[in-house]
Amino acid sequence: MNRPPESFVLVDEERLLAFAVACFEKAGLRHDHAATISRLLVNSDLRGVRSHGTRTVNHYCQAFEEGRLNPQPTIRQVHETPTAVVLDGDGTLGYWPMVQATEGAIAKAKEVGIGMGLVRSIGHYGSAGHYTRMCMDAGCIGYSVQGYRNQGRYGNDGGGPNPQALLGYFGNPPISFAIPAGEEEPVVLDAATCILADYQRGPEYEELFSMIPAAFFKSIGYGAVASLMGGGLTGFTISDESLARWPGARNGGMVLAIHVDAVVPEAVFRAETDRMVRDIRETYTPMPGTDRALLPGAIEAERMVYHRRQGIRYGEMEQEAARKASARLGVPLPWEE
Repeated sequence: MNRPPESFVLVDEERLLAFAVACFEKAGLRHDHAATISRLLVNSDLRGVRSHGTRTVNHYCQAFEEGRLNPQPTIRQVHETPTAVVLDGDGTLGYWPMVQATEGAIAKAKEVGIGMGLVRSIGHYGSAGHYTRMCMDAGCIGYSVQGYRNQGRYGNDGGGPNPQALLGYFGNPPISFAIPAGEEEPVVLDAATCILADYQRGPEYEELFSMIPAAFFKSIGYGAVASLMGGGLTGFTISDESLARWPGARNGGMVLAIHVDAVVPEAVFRAETDRMVRDIRETYTPMPGTDRALLPGAIEAERMVYHRRQGIRYGEMEQEAARKASARLGVPLPWEE
């Protein structure tokens, strides 16, 4: 979740969805492909995750138009076991292939208790929480990460600029866990592995390396593990053919689904999640600057309800990106009549 914009226009969910779909179709995508990506991007806006919402439409469309990503992919299965399915994304953006991989992982989990979906040769797959929430909605615990080719080499970390390749800034792949609850909001960690945000760079942050080194060593470790599980495990280094043709497709993605009812009655597990959420809310002092003790996922759920009722708060940065896409692709802006 990001900070709400201070200045904004209110945009209706359905109009924003139609705008995104139209832009992607103008960029060469089939309707079902465009609709899948757009639905996930609008979901991010609804949750208040502005960095991964529809403000990326312009950038993504440019990548399709310029040939860095494949607008007309043939997504194919390249490997399957009783517990895993591996897809090749054929150089397209990661959203559509990852949805298919997640559906495969869930089906496996429902059969044998655990299922894994992996995709190679894709671009950015957005918020990892898209795929873990799919698992959670199907009665599973979800886990997802994405990796980048050559991560660990200066300039290829996938996060913000890394001055002098300082190890404390290493990596920032997306990571998510989604834990189903009962009456309480589910616990959904939807984040990136680096303890620092992409914009937090400079001497004042580098002083923290020696002040709280344990935090950074954990961050470095999370980034390395996520990169290898969400990248190397997909087999995206087996061939350079797709990368040579589609240079924006240097990523892989992984999602793991654990069917709760296969190991413990689902109602029992959901009740325990509820207990923890309630106990933390009722017994812990909130973090500075906040007024409630909440676990990850609760505020995003509240924001989704709010934005669906009131309209999505579309900030200056989002508006500027939409104007660029609108002008280039000839799609009317979603907040104008």
